[in-house]
Amino acid sequence: MTKIKPSAASTALYCCAVLGTAVLAGCGPHGAARAAAPSATAGGRRTVTLDERADHTTVTVGVGTTVRVELHSTYWSSFDSSAPRLLAPAGPPSSAPSTGPSCHPGGGCGTDTADFVARAAGTADLTSSRTTCGEAEPCAPDRRTFTVTVEISG
Repeated sequence: MTKIKPSAASTALYCCAVLGTAVLAGCGPHGAARAAAPSATAGGRRTVTLDERADHTTVTVGVGTTVRVELHSTYWSSFDSSAPRLLAPAGPPSSAPSTGPSCHPGGGCGTDTADFVARAAGTADLTSSRTTCGEAEPCAPDRRTFTVTVEISG
């Protein structure tokens, strides 16, 4: 077996990335985010998790893949697929409010999550929207919508 030893520079870069992610993590829309993190699930099916950093991007998945949208605020109102025949909801969305020392009342801390299953090849847009980014805090126009284009390969 061949082992690859990371260079000092790559190790330092990795440590900075991990530390930066830990510092940025928290509640609300500005926390650390994954754009597309694939993982295996039961039965060999794949799940790709998307969050705020995937906004206005395109991801490619295979038929049978679960696409999870996990947005870091409980103020998101809906999750929709532009082509439910291709990318179908896998159940109702869920909301998981969180509390902690950095979360103030009305802050929208937590996550709103929805799963979709890629059923057939084609292209679909996943969208969500909100008008409030916190208690008595209207969202700026560029923070009101979340859109990802999902290309499904056969």
